[in-house]
Amino acid sequence: MAYRVHHYNKKNGITYVYEAVSVWDKEKKTSTNKQVCIGKLDLETGELIPSKRLNSSPSTLHNSKATATSLVAGPSLLLDSITQELGIEKLLKKCFPNDHQQVLSVVYFLVQRGQALSHCESWCKGHLHPYSKGLTSQAISKLLASQTEDARQTFFKQWSRVITEKECLCYDITSVSSYSEQNEYVKYGYNRDKEKLPQINMAMLFGQQSRLPVYYKRLPGNITDVSTLSNFLKTMNFLGNETLHLVLDKGFYSNANVDELFAAHHKFTMGVSIHLKWVQEIVDEFQPDMLDVENYRKIGDDVLYVRTKLYKWGTQGKRSYVHVYHNARAAAEDRDDFHEKLLEYKAELESGHRVKEHESFYQRYFIIKNTPVRGVKVRFNPEAVQGYRKRYAGFFILFTTGIKNPATALDSYRNKDVVENCFDDLKNQLDMKRLRVHHSSTMDGRIFLQFIALIYISAIRNTIQKHPSLAHFTVKELLEEMETLSKITYSGRYGSIFTESTKMHKEIARIFNIDLKT
Repeated sequence: MAYRVHHYNKKNGITYVYEAVSVWDKEKKTSTNKQVCIGKLDLETGELIPSKRLNSSPSTLHNSKATATSLVAGPSLLLDSITQELGIEKLLKKCFPNDHQQVLSVVYFLVQRGQALSHCESWCKGHLHPYSKGLTSQAISKLLASQTEDARQTFFKQWSRVITEKECLCYDITSVSSYSEQNEYVKYGYNRDKEKLPQINMAMLFGQQSRLPVYYKRLPGNITDVSTLSNFLKTMNFLGNETLHLVLDKGFYSNANVDELFAAHHKFTMGVSIHLKWVQEIVDEFQPDMLDVENYRKIGDDVLYVRTKLYKWGTQGKRSYVHVYHNARAAAEDRDDFHEKLLEYKAELESGHRVKEHESFYQRYFIIKNTPVRGVKVRFNPEAVQGYRKRYAGFFILFTTGIKNPATALDSYRNKDVVENCFDDLKNQLDMKRLRVHHSSTMDGRIFLQFIALIYISAIRNTIQKHPSLAHFTVKELLEEMETLSKITYSGRYGSIFTESTKMHKEIARIFNIDLKT
């Protein structure tokens, strides 16, 4: 709630009037207030004389009985500009005709604060936001539970059409830990944060050129990466995305997945393991050419041996390209990683906890004997191990149907770091390091709002990276910079005004196309 404060200046004898609003300082963990000078008191009448820098209308504030409220406006003005640019409100209105403003307000809170939703009610009281009314914890819980899967899928269908045209799309999975015992999707599995907690998995799709999240799918925590792709492709077909160009990590490679990508006529660029027999045969074919300097290129900061083979996949001979790269400097590190993997997989075999995805590696690099007396005995296969060290360390392989040029293919694959950036934002900036909801229906509503908030975070970062004058800001710091811009609304016919803009406010407004005139 806004209120007025009087400050008497002993030097000039003038009493200044400030508009104050209470705010929560999350770093100091205490309540403080922000004050903006709106004028001074008339020495004879005691009435308010408005400040000329805030006085956009001659009649404003001459009525001493006029009241005013002040709300932090800067961050919301910035988010409003993104809402308009990307058409997000129109999409939400189609999907949630009765609740789209509430949805946007919760999203704005997540982007600005990145805190538990229990703090949203107090945030609403001091900040400008689309719904403009208060949102209690009960109202937010109801909002999350009332979302339907049909409405969310309708949003994805419309949003993916905006982003996916002529885009390379990065697909990956992350895990989100949870303490919930009542959610059927929370399972123990491979935890990417190395936490000994049950989790859910989230498969996500990102535009490589737009650098915006496109789609997500919530998955049980015990599902493996390689098994998710088939269902994902069926979902994308349902959403109307008939042809895609997917950029995939080598964890998604399997014969079945490649067959399905070909069958669906999707283009792809995929990392593949050097341990695959058919890949090693191609590398063996190119080994004699490694002495020829003509086969080396400078790509980025690296000097690489580069060769490309036109490859016929499967019994039908589907056309594809295999790009082979070798980095001499990376070879030593590659050997260390290989040795570490050998020790890890040997421990799996000796303990009896074999991993299905590792079976081909077991068969190639280990000699395994099982006797009634001594049990399982595991030895390294010295010939295979030595063969890898000499012939395959330092090689990296891309398998693609969409990019013939090896430099372009490698650049596209490396640019999938957009996925890691978005996962980091989701967990650390948008309060999803831990899943704090217990039931799957509420969880689905919460994750959907987190996803929309992720669109805003990504859009802000994209703009920051394009403008040198904002290069020193993180997304969080940019929003905090805008926190000092408030909107004061006066009662009756006096209207609204923004507090004085700093030079940086004006620069941010210019870049994000924000109108600071009321």
